[in-house]
Amino acid sequence: MSKAVEQQLIIEGAGCASCVGKIEKALSATSGVQSAQMNFADRTVAVTGTASTEALIQAVEAAGYNAKAFDTSSSSKAFDEKEAADWAYYKKLIRHTIIALSVGVPLMAYGLLGGAMTVNTPQERIAWLVVGMVTLAVMYFSGRHFYVGAWRSFKNHSANMDTLIALGTGTAWLYSMVVVLTPEAVPMMARHVYFEATAMIIGLIDLGLALEIKARGKTSEAIKRLIGLQAKTATVIRDGKELQIAIEDVLKDDQVKVKPGEKIPVDGIVLEGQTAIDESMLTGEPMPVEKAKDDEVVAGTLNKSGMITFCATRVGKDTALAQIINMVKRAQNSKPSIGRLADVISAYFVPAVMIICVLSALAWLNFGPQPAVAFAVVSATTVLIIACPCALGLATPMSVMVGVGKAAEAGVLIRNGEALQTASKISAMILDKTGTITEGAPKVTDIVLAHADDEKTVLQLAASLESGSEHPLAQAIVESAQEQDIELLKIDDFNALTGLGVEANCEGKALIFGNEKLMKEQGIELNDYTERAQALAKEAKTPMYFAVDCALAAIIAVADPIKQDSIAAIERLKANHIKVFMLTGDNKDTAAAVAKKAGISEFMAEVLPEDKADKVKQLQQQGHIVGMTGDGINDAPALALADVGFAIGTGTDVAIESADITLMRGSLHGLADAIAVSKATLRNIKQNLFGAFVYNSIGIVFATGLFYPFFGVLLSPVVAGAAMGLSSVTVVSNANRLRLFKAKEH
Repeated sequence: MSKAVEQQLIIEGAGCASCVGKIEKALSATSGVQSAQMNFADRTVAVTGTASTEALIQAVEAAGYNAKAFDTSSSSKAFDEKEAADWAYYKKLIRHTIIALSVGVPLMAYGLLGGAMTVNTPQERIAWLVVGMVTLAVMYFSGRHFYVGAWRSFKNHSANMDTLIALGTGTAWLYSMVVVLTPEAVPMMARHVYFEATAMIIGLIDLGLALEIKARGKTSEAIKRLIGLQAKTATVIRDGKELQIAIEDVLKDDQVKVKPGEKIPVDGIVLEGQTAIDESMLTGEPMPVEKAKDDEVVAGTLNKSGMITFCATRVGKDTALAQIINMVKRAQNSKPSIGRLADVISAYFVPAVMIICVLSALAWLNFGPQPAVAFAVVSATTVLIIACPCALGLATPMSVMVGVGKAAEAGVLIRNGEALQTASKISAMILDKTGTITEGAPKVTDIVLAHADDEKTVLQLAASLESGSEHPLAQAIVESAQEQDIELLKIDDFNALTGLGVEANCEGKALIFGNEKLMKEQGIELNDYTERAQALAKEAKTPMYFAVDCALAAIIAVADPIKQDSIAAIERLKANHIKVFMLTGDNKDTAAAVAKKAGISEFMAEVLPEDKADKVKQLQQQGHIVGMTGDGINDAPALALADVGFAIGTGTDVAIESADITLMRGSLHGLADAIAVSKATLRNIKQNLFGAFVYNSIGIVFATGLFYPFFGVLLSPVVAGAAMGLSSVTVVSNANRLRLFKAKEH
């Protein structure tokens, strides 16, 4: 059985939102297709399944559109080609606009300056026949794509934007030609020609489409910027020789050498060398990260200082950067429920408009003033033109593309459009403690001196003693000494005392390190220092006693410290009226201390993975929209069950796969940023949808001439054409405002 893969196609000939449903339906009906989601803003469709590319293209063509493969997996070449094609189409539309308006503007100016737009004499018939032929040429050169699209839709028993434009402009031209060729068949008062309307409408709609293409070109910049992070070549060491090869030729387990200033070409583990790597384009964190032997490096990040050699662990489509690019692309193509509503409405919109058009024309013919035929033609044409649901189709995908891209720039990877929408409604947020609120690794927090002279000597002796132990708390003490460049001393007679601690000799001194029970067994006086140890324990720290030559030297406390920015990030969540809960498998005292310091009033301690999922379910039953944030395998069930799961990007692959949103930089500020971007995006979508709905509704009412009996107002088809084009440009421009959005950290 073939494995399901995701393919992308570029769609040509999709004119409005109603096309989206037809294309998705045609693809979904194809054998082997599991899902098909079209992004109308980008004119691409993502198809998942086992169907061949040829079968997918045939399905699109059978629905009346054109398609071609769009491979974005390896490089920016596909995007460059699409950009070049869009630019060529933009220039073509501008040429069409110039041709159409060069005919339409003089004709309109002639009418506005008092010129007769009627046919009453043989001379006028000849003159307007010439104008009619010139307008026909405009329809062919500048408007042919509308008529071709309308014919394809007709053959497929459907209607779209092209249908409306073709009917509107075609009706105006045909009526005008009837007036020119057989004026006696038309009442004297109705012998008015509308060639200027046909030429102007085609020109203005072409201009609107051109401006839309130019404006929407910015929406794929986030993807292009991520793809641009990829190095083009890599230096690998094979058979002892350094070879410069293309990035596509790097193999797993290759030794890769990276010099200062070069990009990391693939993911890997450092074998030798030390450096600082700028990971800001992936995580949003500005400070370079120190890397040494056994540390992981990620493709696309920038080597700032030293030279390193690393072993390639993930190459090609498997690198973290490639996965991030795919995640962002999938999210940009996915639809939140508010966007699917627009698609459903659009599918019924065009037929409804055509019915309104016919009813409007009949009303004018039966109840309108003379010339009733002329008024009916104007009304029907205007309704068809102004009602095109282009803006409606662009409203959601434009905002989603920009919003997801904006989040990616901040190190927040949103997996789908639904998560983007739901994140804005979160009312309860569950946070795992270890690795989410805290650093996830123990560190030395306090050294309370007893009979020792200075902290440095204590840390040197304690770290030397603990260098022989594999216990996590011991490692924290050793790492603390290494961070301060303290040299470790040689240890003799090391002995691990199960459940108590360790002992050894160092340069003639007897060292003992462990708990209170060990000290009492060894007869070491603790005096008032037990109270100090208890106070440290209440602060979620683990105090340990260190004795030298049977005398207490110091208390060393180790804890998993709260991340520097966790407290401020939690305050941001609470400021958004989100109830914050902390869950941890740790003991109650430690949990209480961390919760108090982090500003969290509600917490659960000693919980199992299933308890976390139960807490999610419990809050959902209380009516909360629940967000869950975690970084470990034990968080995966709760992440999957939550309305929106947030995975810390520094955590496990299982947690990241179970979550809807990944925070690449490991800071809870990313959580608040994701919610802020979600709210801004949803607000933008609502603005776009409201504008598009209101525009179409009011436009249709004016176009039918409903207000004509009261105010003498009847919308011109030319004004309708201009308004339709500008509405799409307005939606695109409003969506691009999101690019200026910046989440505020308080």
